Amino acid sequence: MRRRKAVVHVEGTTDVSERRACSVLRQPRATQRYQVKRIDKDKELIAAMRRLARKYPRYGYRMITAKLRQEGWQVNRKRVQRLWRKEGLQVPQRRKRRRSTGTAENACHVSRALFRNDVWTYDFVDDRTVDSRGLKFLTVIDEYTREALAIEVSRSIRSADVIAVLERLFALRGAPRYIRSDNGPEFIAEALKVWLSDRKVETRYIEPGCPWENGYAESFNSRFRDELLDRELFYSVAEARVLAQRWRVEYNNERPHSSLGYMTPAAFATECIASAPASVGPAPRQYTTENVLNSLLQCGT
Repeated sequence: MRRRKAVVHVEGTTDVSERRACSVLRQPRATQRYQVKRIDKDKELIAAMRRLARKYPRYGYRMITAKLRQEGWQVNRKRVQRLWRKEGLQVPQRRKRRRSTGTAENACHVSRALFRNDVWTYDFVDDRTVDSRGLKFLTVIDEYTREALAIEVSRSIRSADVIAVLERLFALRGAPRYIRSDNGPEFIAEALKVWLSDRKVETRYIEPGCPWENGYAESFNSRFRDELLDRELFYSVAEARVLAQRWRVEYNNERPHSSLGYMTPAAFATECIASAPASVGPAPRQYTTENVLNSLLQCGT
């Protein structure tokens, strides 16, 4: 490289030809025309990273690394981080706020879930359609496996609607030991309390004014809002239901979860079922078609 520059310098300062300059400097003329060809080994990897970044715009490089490994890439996290920064794909960081830790006995960090179907948690998320009419989303998750069990969508959701959703989930996978929630009117309604008590499900209400005590629900709802609600315009309740259900399926089966070692919630739940001894946790309650129909009729009344 230095000799090539020397030839150019001699040409410019002495007004001689390239042939004469190369002869004096004993530099082969072929080197003046040689162009270095660098093989871009990261081209395909960067293309895959950009494709995933477009599909999951709120994912960071750790989540993208997990998604690349799902697709079969044998890639190091530090390599992805280097290329992530080089390509300017960083997700804008929100300023974090410090919160005081709650001390209530029912807080999620005090009474933790010990196995699948041990503790469920539910909460509400609000949004609007393009005509400014309200939308309400009821989210239900399993705290141990992080599975999104249901996302119910309607203009308004009352305690009877909450009971109907729980009835369906109980029939599908059995009842949990506990359900954690805040003190919203739908969750502290006497009808819901009696219904859960009849099914031997205990309630764990967090301390009023301490949403961080229901951290799993708050964390899930923030991901739900960040990855779906803040990105979509809903024109109807039906459209919101379809998109919410599609996102729930993707969350359970495709989205790596950092708290699960970047496994998907569905894969982690499958491992829990396969490895758990028969004595761990209460056996799922059996629901016959007749019992389910009778319960639904009671909810309707």
